[in-house]
Amino acid sequence: MLGCEKRDSFGFRFLFFSESKEIRIFAKNLVMSTFSRLFWVLLPLLLPQLLFSQDKKDFGFKFYGQVRADLFYNSRSNSETVDGLFYMYPKDHSYDADGNDLNAKPDGSLYTMYSRLGIDVTGPEIGNGITTSAKVEVDFRGGGTNYYMIRLRQAYFNLGFGRSSLLVGQTWHPFYGDVAPDILNLNMGAPFQPFSRAPQVRYMYVNRNFQLKATALWQSQYLSVGPSSNQAGVTSTQKSQNFIKNSCVPELALNLDYKGNGWIAGAGVDMTSIVPRTQSEYKGNTYKVKERITTVSAEAHVKYSGNDWLVAAKSVLGSNFTQASGVGGYGIRSVDARTGEQEYSSVRVSSTWLNVAYGKKFRPGVFVGYLKNLGASDDVSGVLGTGIGDGLDQLVSASAELTYNLPHWKFGVEYVASTAWYGDVMRDARIENTHSVTNHRVVFSALFQF
Repeated sequence: MLGCEKRDSFGFRFLFFSESKEIRIFAKNLVMSTFSRLFWVLLPLLLPQLLFSQDKKDFGFKFYGQVRADLFYNSRSNSETVDGLFYMYPKDHSYDADGNDLNAKPDGSLYTMYSRLGIDVTGPEIGNGITTSAKVEVDFRGGGTNYYMIRLRQAYFNLGFGRSSLLVGQTWHPFYGDVAPDILNLNMGAPFQPFSRAPQVRYMYVNRNFQLKATALWQSQYLSVGPSSNQAGVTSTQKSQNFIKNSCVPELALNLDYKGNGWIAGAGVDMTSIVPRTQSEYKGNTYKVKERITTVSAEAHVKYSGNDWLVAAKSVLGSNFTQASGVGGYGIRSVDARTGEQEYSSVRVSSTWLNVAYGKKFRPGVFVGYLKNLGASDDVSGVLGTGIGDGLDQLVSASAELTYNLPHWKFGVEYVASTAWYGDVMRDARIENTHSVTNHRVVFSALFQF
């Protein structure tokens, strides 16, 4: 055995201290590869020890998640994100040289990217009775066109002070709130229902059945729409964090809810102030400009859940509320004759939805949504936004679904009919001379939840 140990030792010394550069590189790669494989083998065994090595009296951990598969079919091209998973509304006619509608084509696919993992953490108290908790939740949605990559959904900590609490981090927009449709489509009722998760600081006060929230929000994944060019008068758009970052004013929201006996009822108001441009390119020159548009949106909601019934409804009056997956924007009201600095007028959009479902094991449900472009309060020369610049006037969507529910499992099918009315954009951003297009969508979903 001694001789064997000497030979092995000599072999390693030969590999690492050999005069041959190739041999030394080979030895280094061999060791690194071995340690790398060992690390990934041991990680699942070591991770629970690392997570739960803290005193159980101080920390609590609850893991949750789902594996989800969505199969969908559309009869027509649509305004959408996430390669069709996040459905909005059917696109208008687009004719080729022979008069054929380029958007009159079907599509469909199967995806699993909305599978997710999360952990809820309860921590030790701070000082005299201040409770602590946190949440981290991810999915595989990625970002942009880079799908099947880990994406942060929620990440926040919460401090409890008896009747009040302070939350800091990323979670749902206050207008999403506790009242949202119970449907299979991953858009959760958008663009009728506000849909956004945003970095925020939220103060909440609870007194018996009443709950008051005051929130300051910024933007991360769900963004405001603004000009894609510094050239004055150009209405091509982009979504960017710069519009609220350059504003230096967070989005502000105030919400009041009543909760009791299976009922939730409440309302909220939101103020958004963005800076579309800081520079203007006009008549061959570049100027520093001070542009800003400040808008106010409001919503009201009600929900009843009990005796296997769910009845919920929400109505939103949005004013440039595109950061919450909505339709809207703003128009150019005036252009400075010397610098090209622009003033803006917001486009108001009204949306309302109703959702009814009944049952436990077998659960049928229906959803109806209506959206209307109300135009701007001033004449505008061009519109920057979502849908409105394309001439979208009205949108109606109706769906019926049936889910089969077991412990940890859900299987469902949903049919959606959506009709959009398009027309000519008038000087006040209202739409006239409309025509309609319709999309038929079918969704099959399967979820394993844990």
